[in-house]
Amino acid sequence: MKKIVILAVLAALVAAYFVFDIGQYLTLDGIKAVAADLSAFQQDNPVAVIAGFFAAYVVVTAASFPGAALLTLAAGALFGVLWGTVIVSFASTIGATLAFLSSRYVLRDSIEARFGERLKAINAGLERDGPFYLFSLRMIPVFPFFVVNLVMGLTRIRTWTYAWVSQLGMLLGTIVYVNAGTQLAQIDSLSGIASPAVIGSFVLLGIVPWIAKGIIGIIKRRKVYAGFTRPKSFDRNLVVIGAGSAGLVSAYIAAQVKAKVTLVEAHEMGGDCLNTGCVPSKAIIKSAKVAAMMRHADRYGLEATTPKVPFKAVMARVLDTIKTIEPHDSVERYTDLGVDVVKGYATIIDPWTVEIARNDGGTQRLTTRSIIIASGAAPVVPPIPGIEDSGYLTSETLWTAFAAMDEAPKRIAVLGGGPIGCELSQAFARLGLQVTQIERSDRVLGREDDDVSDLARASLEEAGVMVLTGHAAVRIEGKTLIAEHDGAEFAVPFDALIVAVGRKARLTGFGLEAIGVDTDKTVVTDEFLATKFPNIFAAGDVAGPYQFTHTASHQAWYASVNALFGMFRKFKADYRVIPAVTFLDPEVARVGINEREAAEQGIAVEVTRYDLDDLDRAIAESETRGFVKVLTAPGKDKVLGATIVGAHAGELLAEYVLAMKHGIGLNKILGTIHAYPTMVEANKFAAGNWKRANKPEGLLKWVERYHAWMRG
Repeated sequence: MKKIVILAVLAALVAAYFVFDIGQYLTLDGIKAVAADLSAFQQDNPVAVIAGFFAAYVVVTAASFPGAALLTLAAGALFGVLWGTVIVSFASTIGATLAFLSSRYVLRDSIEARFGERLKAINAGLERDGPFYLFSLRMIPVFPFFVVNLVMGLTRIRTWTYAWVSQLGMLLGTIVYVNAGTQLAQIDSLSGIASPAVIGSFVLLGIVPWIAKGIIGIIKRRKVYAGFTRPKSFDRNLVVIGAGSAGLVSAYIAAQVKAKVTLVEAHEMGGDCLNTGCVPSKAIIKSAKVAAMMRHADRYGLEATTPKVPFKAVMARVLDTIKTIEPHDSVERYTDLGVDVVKGYATIIDPWTVEIARNDGGTQRLTTRSIIIASGAAPVVPPIPGIEDSGYLTSETLWTAFAAMDEAPKRIAVLGGGPIGCELSQAFARLGLQVTQIERSDRVLGREDDDVSDLARASLEEAGVMVLTGHAAVRIEGKTLIAEHDGAEFAVPFDALIVAVGRKARLTGFGLEAIGVDTDKTVVTDEFLATKFPNIFAAGDVAGPYQFTHTASHQAWYASVNALFGMFRKFKADYRVIPAVTFLDPEVARVGINEREAAEQGIAVEVTRYDLDDLDRAIAESETRGFVKVLTAPGKDKVLGATIVGAHAGELLAEYVLAMKHGIGLNKILGTIHAYPTMVEANKFAAGNWKRANKPEGLLKWVERYHAWMRG
């Protein structure tokens, strides 16, 4: 109803503008004539003239009619500098705000539905610096005010903020025009009033807020460092704490640009990914897949057989895999690259000093211009009664624990239904162990769409996993986990309990609390990955918002470059296109939003799906479980997100990651030659499904008529 009323009022105003030829009065000659006619009437009726002029000014600006500048001149001629400025200042603000609100109520919802993701970044910037942006736009006459009104209405800036900043920003321009209007009879054109010199002055005034903001930033930074003494010289350009993915990449980049960098690691080089996460889990997943293929060899025309699984040998292979990759992340390699690697525990003493308790028993202090915290994350252990006495394992401890066993634990309970819990549950079940998976929520892989979650559960159960969703672990009694479901208790006996409910940032033991680095589940950073101290940065799991090895490496580039060269230029970390893969069989790979997130965020999407049971290569390899699902803007081929479930989904996803990163649409994917027969053809066929759903039916009817005519 609001939209209808606003549109009706605007339509009436536009109609009146043309019917009554109002435009003739909004010319320089017309304004002069009106001002002359009103001057005598004004002496006897000052209040009526002021009220009428005020109302006319509000209507002109609210309806975005041309002529506001001429009315401002008339205000000077009629009311003088003081009263003319007061009248125009408030009338223009009210009119601008009405235009702003009209744009907001009529257009914003549809614009957000279409360009919601792009507007998020704009609105985030306006929330932070909105008054500065708006003030600058108002100060510079180059930007038409009616355009500013309409465009700002599409954003989330607050109405009150818009009103008072607009009034303040337009004030100087108002004074200039009102003052010129006192000499209205001598004005032949507006060009002299808005001369390049005047506009240049306004531009300079428009950037004053940004200069002031920069000065305030300098003052704030100095305040942050109050109480600390900055060294006169530094031992290092950069000290990196933690040699996981983020730390290794940060140190590598620093060494490549010839900075003097020290990398501190208390435990194993390579961090969690090499030693306890990505590498060992993928190694055992492969062994488990081979066992499953032997068990189901009849799918390939071979005789199915029950594999013999020497558990100790399987775990030895996992550890050998780690050792084979270890040299890539070794002390020797990074030393050869020019990195000073120190094994020990680092503590930040002040913003420029790091103390290292070396593993060899010594203590070392280094002064450094910048610090990168890359301490990673650790498994979350929920406070379940009895868990501390249960001998539980996590993704960090299970590999060495299992490798030390002569026989595999017959019964494994896995607590958690996320990616780690699902990967481990399926792998150990395929190796012949009895696995029970307990998840509090009503489905596994809760961040994915329902069809993905359902397929993942079916795959787990096919492998032999007992999946208990909607079961909350309430206590542990010896080697039995007690879960509650719908008010009833369910006992899960185990020989080994694996806790996989998530990971939390490692925040303690590095001196962050002592010097006042802000933390809230992660180290709090700005968009440049800097903490409250501009020379201390964080990257990887300790910084969030994602806990992926590839994201940690991605962040490391921004952290290291900003740490070393931030005085010249700083780069905002870019999280627009972050892929993720869960290495179940079939794999689950995703980039961008899915259907669930689109619904939660109110983003209109078109969903295109292609099922792998139609793909030649998938049929040939008996890998037909799964699908490609692409989300696009309605009627557009721009990819907003893609989810792939199937064999090699992680590899297939790369095409969509590239497409989203560089603005490649489905039309271009469809027009790209994909080798036959390959799994990646699924992406092309998904694009083909989109094309068929969006074919121009009207044009095709004319084409059909053309062909009929050509046949005679």
